[in-house]
Amino acid sequence: MSITTFNAFRNHNYALFFAGQSISQIGTWMQRTGVSWVVYSMTHSAFMLGLTIFASQFPSFLFSLIGGIASDRYNRYKVLLLTQIASMLQAVLMAVLTFSNHYVVWEILTLSTVLGIINAFDMPARQPMVHEMITNKEDLPNALALNSSMVNIARLVGPALSGIILMKFGAGVCFSLNALSFVAVITSLLLMKLPTYVSATVKKKVASELAEGFIYLKNKPSISVVMVMLALIGLLVLPFNTLLPVFAKVIFKGDAATYGYINSFIGLGAIAGSIFLASLKPGADLKIVLFANTIIFGICLLLFSHISYFPLAMLFATLTGFGMMSQTTIIMTIIQVNSDKKMRGRVMSYVAMAYFGMLPTGSLLIGAISQQIGAPNALFCQGITALIIAAVFSQYLRKDYLDKKKMEQLKEEEDVVMERL
Repeated sequence: MSITTFNAFRNHNYALFFAGQSISQIGTWMQRTGVSWVVYSMTHSAFMLGLTIFASQFPSFLFSLIGGIASDRYNRYKVLLLTQIASMLQAVLMAVLTFSNHYVVWEILTLSTVLGIINAFDMPARQPMVHEMITNKEDLPNALALNSSMVNIARLVGPALSGIILMKFGAGVCFSLNALSFVAVITSLLLMKLPTYVSATVKKKVASELAEGFIYLKNKPSISVVMVMLALIGLLVLPFNTLLPVFAKVIFKGDAATYGYINSFIGLGAIAGSIFLASLKPGADLKIVLFANTIIFGICLLLFSHISYFPLAMLFATLTGFGMMSQTTIIMTIIQVNSDKKMRGRVMSYVAMAYFGMLPTGSLLIGAISQQIGAPNALFCQGITALIIAAVFSQYLRKDYLDKKKMEQLKEEEDVVMERL
C-alpha cells in the first residue's frame, strides 16, 4: 500500500463525506440484500429477482437527465441533502411495511421504484460534489478510487450483517438499520464547510440543456467511448448479481447467510481492487488497467459459474469482485477528469442513463435467460460476454499504452543510430 493511498483525506470535507457515506452504504447494502432475499423467498423466481432490480433502477434511467439538469442548475449540496433525507424516509416506510407482516411483492416493488426515482437526482449531484470537496485537484483520482473502496467495504460488511440479521431478526430490522444509517451521512453533510454557492446566471430551457449535453458528449470521444463500454457491461455482465440468491439457495443449498457471504466475498475482492487503484501513481494508464481487469472479470465469472464446492467458489467470487470493481470506478474517473465543470452534472446524468438504464434491463434479461437455461449457464454466458467486450474495446483501451511503447522503441532505435555515428 502506497503512502499516497489516502491522500484525499487531507481534504476536510471529503474526510467527513467518506465517514458518513461509509456507514450509510453499509445500511444500503443491508437493504439491497434483504429486499432480494425476501422477494426470492416469496416467489422462488429468478425472473422476479430481475424485476426487483429493474424496479429499483429503471426509474433512475427515466429521470436521470432531469436529475443532471437539477445538479447543474441548483446547489448540489442542497440537492444531495434532500436526496439523503428522502432515502431515509423510503427505508423507514420499507421497515414499517415489513414489520406489519401483511406485505405483498408489488408493495416492495413500489417502494423500490420510489428509491430509483430518488437516486436519479442523487447520483448526478453526488459525483460532481466530490470535486467541490477536494481542494487539491491532484487528489481527485485518489478520492474517486477511495469512493469505490467505500462502496466495496460496505458490500463486504453489509450483506454479511444482513444475512445474519435476516435469519435472527427478519427483514424489518435490516431496513430499520438502513434508515438509521442515513443519520451519519446527513450529519456529515451538515458539518461541511463549502464555498458560498453562486447560482447560474443563465438558465436555458430543459430541452436546450439536454441537447447541449448530448452534443458535448458526441464531441468528446474520450468520454463517450468508455460510456458505451459501461452501457454494454451494465446490460450484459454486471447483472450477474441478480442470480446470486439462486446460487445461494439452489447451487450451494444454503440460506440468507450464505447469500450474504457470497456478496461479502465479492465485496472483499472489490476492496482489494479499490485499494490497488487508489495506490496507483499519478499518471498511471487507467485504460490498460480497465482492459486487464475486464479480462479478469470475465474469466472468473466463467470459473465461478460451474463450481459447486463453496470454498473454491468463494475464491473465484473474490477475484470476480476484483475484476468487476474497475468497470465503474475507472470509467467514472476517466469521465469526471475529462468533463468541463459546467457540464459535469449533465455528463453524469448521461452516465446514470447508461448505467441505470442498462443494468435493470440486463437484470430482466438475465433473469429470463436463467429461467430457460439455468443460473450456471447464464452466468457462464456473461463471462464470455465480458471477454468479447474486452476484445472489442481493446484497440481503444490499449492505444495510449501501445503508442508509448512505440515511442520508446523509436527512441531506442534512434539511440542505436546515434551510437553508430
